[in-house]
Amino acid sequence: MSQGQGFGFGLGKMKELAEAFKKAQQVQEGAKKLQEELEEMEIEGEAQGGLVKVVLSGNQEPIRVVISPDVLTEGSEVVSDLVTAAMKDAYRKSTEMMREKMEELTGGLNLPGL
Repeated sequence: MSQGQGFGFGLGKMKELAEAFKKAQQVQEGAKKLQEELEEMEIEGEAQGGLVKVVLSGNQEPIRVVISPDVLTEGSEVVSDLVTAAMKDAYRKSTEMMREKMEELTGGLNLPGL
């Protein structure tokens, strides 16, 4: 490297780098806020027209399961299948919601893997 050439990029590149760091910091702050919001959210999945409901937090932690007494007469295998279907519904909804929130958070940054 000859003297006076620096790192191979001029002040324009430094400005771009500073902007990138600023955006990254904004995303980090937004991610922290989003994490707090997710902890407080409740996302409901259901099966059989709402006869079985599963509620997850925005972080996909189970909160509760609600089973209608009408379903209990169907037998354990049916109840198990309906609980599983409601869990899958809640998981799908929470995953979609997280994806949307992350797109809002990182909008326009074109981050790989998101």
